[in-house]
Amino acid sequence: MKLAELFPMLARDFDDTDRVIRQSLASEVALVNTIADYIIGSGGKRLRPLLLLLIARALGYQGPGHHHRLAAVVEFIHTATLLHDDVVDDSALRRGRQTANSAFGNPAAVLVGDFVYSRAFQMMVSVDNMRVMRVLADATNVIAEGEVLQLINCNDPDTNEARYLQVIRFKTAKLFEAAARLGAMLCEVSAEAEEAAAAYGRHLGTAFQLVDDVLDYSGDTAEIGKNVGDDLREGKPTLPLIHVMAVGTPADRELVRQAIVQGDAGRFDDIIEAIRRTGSLDYARAMARSEAALARDAVSRLLAGLPAGDCSEALLRLTEMAVERAS
Repeated sequence: MKLAELFPMLARDFDDTDRVIRQSLASEVALVNTIADYIIGSGGKRLRPLLLLLIARALGYQGPGHHHRLAAVVEFIHTATLLHDDVVDDSALRRGRQTANSAFGNPAAVLVGDFVYSRAFQMMVSVDNMRVMRVLADATNVIAEGEVLQLINCNDPDTNEARYLQVIRFKTAKLFEAAARLGAMLCEVSAEAEEAAAAYGRHLGTAFQLVDDVLDYSGDTAEIGKNVGDDLREGKPTLPLIHVMAVGTPADRELVRQAIVQGDAGRFDDIIEAIRRTGSLDYARAMARSEAALARDAVSRLLAGLPAGDCSEALLRLTEMAVERAS
C-alpha cells in the first residue's frame, strides 16, 4: 500500500511534492529524462519526505510551499545515494524492478545520480535559508562518509556492532534526522523541540535500517523488492551475522567468517540456520524495537502541550510500522 493511502491527511501534500519532483527532474538532456522517469516509475516508500511533511503539519505549518520543495530535495538526495549504491554493489534489483545501472549501464546511473544531487542543491538554495542549506549539506556529507565506512567494512568479518551501527547512523539515519529537523525548522520551534524532532528521525531511521537488514535474511524477494541474501553476496557484515559471530559455535563463526570474506552466498541455507539457532534475527529486531521506543519518546517531547491530531498519531504509528513491516 502506498504511503498516500496509509496517511490520507497528507494526500494533497504528497500530490504537490510529486509535482515538484517531476518538474524539478526535467532536463534538456534526453537520457536524464529517460532515467528520471524510470526512477519515478519504480516507486519507493518516500519515507523521508513523509517525515518532513508529517512533522511540519503536526507542528501547525501554514507557510508557503517550502515543505513540498524540501520534501522533494530530501527524496532527491536519497535517490542519488541509491543510484550510486547500486553501482558500487553491482545490484540488479530494487523495488522489484531492474536497477538503473542494470537497465542503462553504470556510467549513465552514476552521472544521473550526480545530476539528481546537483539539482537537489539548486532547489535548496532557492529556499534562501542558510540553516536549511547547512543541515542538508552536512547530512549529505555524513551520508558520503557512511558509504565509505560501509565499503571499509565489506568483507571484514571482524566488524563489530559499534562499527556497524556507525554506518547505519551515517548512511541511513542521518537523512531521516535531517528530514525531521527540517520539518521542525520550518515551524520555527524552540531549539529543544528541533532537537527532539531530529532525535525522532535518527532513531526511526536506525530502526528502519535494522529491520531492512533482518529482512535480507528472512524476507521474500517479491515483498522486499530485492534479492534475499544480497547483503551476504556483497560481503556486508550486518547485525544478524555479527551476532552469530559473537554467540555462535566455532563452526558457526567459521561458516560466517568465510562467507563474509568471500562474499559468497553459496551456503546461504546453512547461514540462515545458524542465524535462527543463535536467535540473531530476534536480537536485531529487539534492537530495532528499542530504537523505535526512543523515537516515540522523542516525538512525545516534540509534541508536548500540542493538541493530538492525525499527524501526531501518524508519527507514533510510523515507529510501529518501521519495526513490524515485512517489506
